[in-house]
Formats: sequence, C-alpha cells, structure tokens
Amino acid sequence: MKSIVSLALLALALPLQAQDLQRGKLLYDTHCATCHTERLHGREKTAVKGMADLRDMVARWAPQTKRTFTPDELEDVVQHLNRSHYRLTK
Repeated sequence: MKSIVSLALLALALPLQAQDLQRGKLLYDTHCATCHTERLHGREKTAVKGMADLRDMVARWAPQTKRTFTPDELEDVVQHLNRSHYRLTK
C-alpha cells in the first residue's frame, strides 16, 4: 500500500515540475532575455560555480526587470537556467 501511495505522489509531482520549468522559461524569456543573450550564459569565464551562485545572480539581477518576482518564480528561473545553460549539480 505504501508503494502505491508513493507512486501516486510521484506521478502527481512530475507534471508540476514540468510546469515549473515551463514557467521559469516563460518568466526568463519575458523579463530577462531582452538584456541577456545566449552569449552571456555561454561564456567561459563565469562567476556561477554552483547552484548557490546561480540563485544569488538571479536574485541580484531580478530587480532590474522592474517586476517583483515571488521566491517560487525566482527558483523557477534558476531551474530553467540550470537546465538550459549551466547544468550544475544540485
């Protein structure tokens, strides 16, 4: 019975993760990509060495968009950038 409940919870969580990644991409494309190009994230020398650095950078630059992001939205952007560009370990 425990296994069935665990599988059900996992099945429910997977669509939410995909939705969060899509939201992160949409937020980034809408509010950040006007100033950021692929070249920025692909450069060899970067201050982003880990997930903490990426979270700090996103939080530091978010106010430049003139939009107030929720903590969940910021994390969605972080996860999008990690998945699409940085590929850092968690």
